[in-house]
Amino acid sequence: MAKKKVLIAGASGLVGSAAVRHFAQLPDWDVVGVSRRTPEDVVGATFVSVDLTDERQCAEVFGRMTDVTHLVYAAVSEQPGLVEGWKDREQMRLNLAMLTNLFAPLEAAATGLQQVSLLQGTKAYGAHIGRIALPARERAPRHQHENFYWLQEDYLRERQQGKPWRWTIWRPQLVFGDAIGSNLNVIPAIGVYAAVRREAGLPLSFPGGPSFACEAIDADLLAQAMAWATTTPAAGNEIFNITNGDVFAWPEVWPVVAEAVGMKVGLPEPQSLVQEMPKHAAAWATIVHKHQLRAPADMQAFVGASFGLTDFCFAYGVDHTPPPILVSTIKLRQAGFHACLDTQDMLRKWFRRFQDLRLLPPC
Repeated sequence: MAKKKVLIAGASGLVGSAAVRHFAQLPDWDVVGVSRRTPEDVVGATFVSVDLTDERQCAEVFGRMTDVTHLVYAAVSEQPGLVEGWKDREQMRLNLAMLTNLFAPLEAAATGLQQVSLLQGTKAYGAHIGRIALPARERAPRHQHENFYWLQEDYLRERQQGKPWRWTIWRPQLVFGDAIGSNLNVIPAIGVYAAVRREAGLPLSFPGGPSFACEAIDADLLAQAMAWATTTPAAGNEIFNITNGDVFAWPEVWPVVAEAVGMKVGLPEPQSLVQEMPKHAAAWATIVHKHQLRAPADMQAFVGASFGLTDFCFAYGVDHTPPPILVSTIKLRQAGFHACLDTQDMLRKWFRRFQDLRLLPPC
């Protein structure tokens, strides 16, 4: 069987790094990861450093990739402040430009291109704006708000007309993985918060607001689904919600988090991690040196802008019960992808992974 070749954009990020690992383990696949920051080596994958905002560089690099058969586009540019940036028109323009800079020369060169995976998320349903339909379904009319998702989707749809390749758009819930320096990974943010409190002799108090129902998706599970889509005709030119398959609320899983980091649960202490955690930057650096961690001693380099995402997910500062954020995954199941994962087990998995990699202190 001829080898397939997947190009994974955003290879150092939350979803991209998981995709690189997963495809690299599969037989008959060549894997090329693309990111500005070159990640650690993964057996079975090669990496190129490209700035997707540089149109000329992209034309030179991707215009030579004639043998790429599949693309996983997991690159994203987030603005400082994160949540505020989701409504920023300049961020929308930049994210469209990044996709265009990569895809235009790649499609022209890779005449054997077969399939493209593109990421969206529950912001497609307006979850960052207000209440969404329960559950949110892919067949619903496009939510009327400005979003770079729509710009990228419309670009792909237009380019695909009359072409043999097909696209699959993924709408994951909150993604959990092992990327560091990410703006969208709450594991390092929670891990730093826990480590600082543990070092100070404090229990792990939940810092958020009211409880509400939501869903998660394991990055490895999402990567598995992306690989499934490459060989499944039913995934062609379709949009899929994807979750672990269960529902959770942060206050209810907080004891699992505490157990995973070797701490006792304390009484709730609402506080903004964005505001409070930078005050403990020196304490985090001390923890890194004390435990000889491989994590950056620079707190921001480790967590990126994920304190902001964590505040948002924890409903910090909300004085009422937020509406649930739930999506239907029936369409994906009917198309043939049935893998699932218990979210509590997922949380244990990622904190253990960070501890094993010496990115967080051992229990």
